[in-house]
Amino acid sequence: MSGLCVFLLACVLPLSLASPDRQDPFLWLSALRGRGYVEGSLLADTTGGECPAECDCPPSFPIAMYCDGRGLTAMPNVPSRMKYLYLQHNEISAMPDSALANATNLVWVMMHHNALSTDKIGKRVFAKLQGLERLYLQHNNLTRVPPNLPRSLRDLRLNNNNINKITPAALNGMDNLTILYLHDNALTEMGMSLRGLNSLTLLDVSGNKLKKVPDSLPERLHQLYLESNAISAVPEGFLSKFSQLQYIRMAHNQLTDNGIPPNTFNVSGLVELDLSFNQLERIPLVSQTLEHLYLQANHIKEFTLGSFCGVVDVMNFSKLRTLRLEGNEITPGDVPSESALCLRLANSIDV
Repeated sequence: MSGLCVFLLACVLPLSLASPDRQDPFLWLSALRGRGYVEGSLLADTTGGECPAECDCPPSFPIAMYCDGRGLTAMPNVPSRMKYLYLQHNEISAMPDSALANATNLVWVMMHHNALSTDKIGKRVFAKLQGLERLYLQHNNLTRVPPNLPRSLRDLRLNNNNINKITPAALNGMDNLTILYLHDNALTEMGMSLRGLNSLTLLDVSGNKLKKVPDSLPERLHQLYLESNAISAVPEGFLSKFSQLQYIRMAHNQLTDNGIPPNTFNVSGLVELDLSFNQLERIPLVSQTLEHLYLQANHIKEFTLGSFCGVVDVMNFSKLRTLRLEGNEITPGDVPSESALCLRLANSIDV
């Protein structure tokens, strides 16, 4: 067997390197480099400290540290070279100020599904991470937004915690933030906490205790999720300033006809509107460009074709493809025959 190994090695390496007369024992490494191998794929990078024994730091990707699902109860030491830190699905309950003191170049920090509590997160633990872009803290035990978050953040996930209040300073200055998940918390109001989030495109505050639409919503929003709250009304013209808004979900609230001013949802650009599981008695007026409308489980008593088409003819028709009205007080017989012309693109009308 040993003879076979020698023969195979001689076939792989150049003759000059396979010869026992060569004095440099590391010339084989140079040969592998010449064949396209990189040194990081052969030797562990220990720049800034050794990889903790309980984690994996792949030599082929030395700036990432994988400690997810290891049953950890405390923060491991993070070498300074790290940019991507995966600590999700553990039992970590505290992040002292020193936890990330050496790893100031971190870009991603994944801490979701742990046992973090607000009073055990150091006030300066994130302060020096000036290049941090993604911070995942969902499914923990937080009651407030951690302080001194980097203004470089683009994706912040705080959903499924116990956050009941957001101060104006908590998100102040986050000009780069595009995604903010705050759903399934205990928020009763948000005040002016969203002011200044000029790049925000997705906001999810569903599953809270909000009684009104948050103030100062960022104008660049593409997706706004407000379902499963206690909202009974929307402000006059609250969609007029959102030129890029495409998706609104307000299912499972307490919306009534009186709480929706005329033409609120008659705005171009809107693709999907979900008002299901509310207390509406009429179909609200919507834009002819709307493609998906969900109104199931309300108290709608009449199929008003004028809600979709102001004029019904060959040139004027709704772009609706999905219309759900089941669970209301109308039947298929209440759908007027003219609907075939107005709603000609609809795949189905569920009544």
